[in-house]
Amino acid sequence: MESVKYLIIGAGPAGLAFANMLKASGEDSFLVLEKESEAGGLCRSSIVDGAPLDTGGGHFLDVRDPEVVNFVFSFLPEEEWDRYDRISRIDLGNAVIDYPFESNIWQLPEDEQVKHLVAISRAGCNLGKEKPELFSKWIPWKLGEKIASDYMLPYNSKMWCMDLDEIGTYWLEKLPDVSFEDTLLSCIRHSSIYESLPGHASFYYPKKHGYGKVWLEMADAVKDNMIYDTKASELDLDGRTVNGHYKGEYIINTAPWTDFDHIDGAGEAFMAALQKLKFTSVVIKYYDETVDTDSHWTYFPEESKEYHRILYRSNFCRGSKGYWTESNVKRADINDGRPCFVNEYAYPVNTTDKRQAIALILEEAEKKNVYGLGRWGQWEHFNSDVTVKKAMQLALRFGKGN
Repeated sequence: MESVKYLIIGAGPAGLAFANMLKASGEDSFLVLEKESEAGGLCRSSIVDGAPLDTGGGHFLDVRDPEVVNFVFSFLPEEEWDRYDRISRIDLGNAVIDYPFESNIWQLPEDEQVKHLVAISRAGCNLGKEKPELFSKWIPWKLGEKIASDYMLPYNSKMWCMDLDEIGTYWLEKLPDVSFEDTLLSCIRHSSIYESLPGHASFYYPKKHGYGKVWLEMADAVKDNMIYDTKASELDLDGRTVNGHYKGEYIINTAPWTDFDHIDGAGEAFMAALQKLKFTSVVIKYYDETVDTDSHWTYFPEESKEYHRILYRSNFCRGSKGYWTESNVKRADINDGRPCFVNEYAYPVNTTDKRQAIALILEEAEKKNVYGLGRWGQWEHFNSDVTVKKAMQLALRFGKGN
C-alpha cells in the first residue's frame, strides 16, 4: 500500500491546481492519479493540421478573477498569452445576431423585432404570472415565447439530447427578466441592453500553444508526484484507498463519481443518489476551411445542423486555420473522415434532482475525509477559472494556501 497525506484523483485543472497549491505550501506528501497518459482533462490540446486544437471543446481563461489569473500566469507567464474581447454570435439560419440573444434583438429585421417585443410583453414574468417548474414552460415564462421557440428550446434540445423537462431551472435563476421597455429602447437606439457579457467578456488564450499547454506546465511542476495511465476504478470510502493500492489521509476526487467501477463504504442513499447524476458526451470535429467571420464562437439552434457550436480557432489561436464544431455524441457522425475527438464526460446535466443528489454524495463522502472538487467532483458546469478558484479555496481550508 502506497500511503500519502493527500491522494488526488484526476489531473485536470482542479486536481493540478490543488496539487500545486500543496507544493507551494511546502507539502510534499501527495500523489495525483491520472487515467490518461497526459494531464489536462477536458482542457487538453492536440496539434491538428499544423496548429493546436482543444480536444475537449472551447476553454479559455477568463480575466475577471486576478487571483486565479496570477496563479495561472505563474506557470505560463502573461507575455505568453493574447487577450481578447469576446465576440460570440447566434446563427438562426435566416439571421445572425450577437450573444446574448435578448440583448441584441435590435439586430433582427424589423418585423422580427416586433414579434419579439410582443412576446416579451406577454412573458409570464412580466405579467406577474406564477413561475412554472417545468423547463419547457419556464423558458417562455422568463424570456417570451419567441426567444424560447427560436433559440433557447431548440438549442438546449440539441445540446442535451434529452427530455428538457428532466432538466431543472434552478441553474438559470441568475438570468435577468427581459424588460419590454428596455428591449424597446434597445431596438429604437440600435444598442445592446447589457453593458457587458455575462461570462468570458474578455479572455486569455496562449499565443503559441493550445489551452492545454498551461495544464501540462502545472503537471510538470509536480511531476514527481504524478502517476499516469492509472484509472481510479475502486474507491473505498472507509479505508480511503483507491484500487486497493493507494491510500490517503484525505482523498480529493476530481473524477466523475459515476466513473468508478466500484465504491465501497457507501450507503444505500449514497448509491441511489449516484444513479441520479447525468452527463452528456460531446464530439469535437475539425474542419480545415477558414470562415470569413470575426466571431470567436457561434451558437447554432437550427435542428438541421449536427453541431450546436462552432469555434473559429483562427480568430484566437495564432497561426491556425479552420474551425472545430461541438456536437452531442448522439447527433454526431464520427465516421465522416474528419479528425474528431469524443469526450465521454463533457457536461454535467442539471437535472431536477441533481442538487439534492450531489449534496448527499458530497456530505457523506466528506464525513470520511473524501472531498469532491471541480466540474466532476462537485458535478457543476464550472469553467476552468472557477475550477481553479475552487481548488485554491479547498487548499486554504486545509491550511495549505500561500
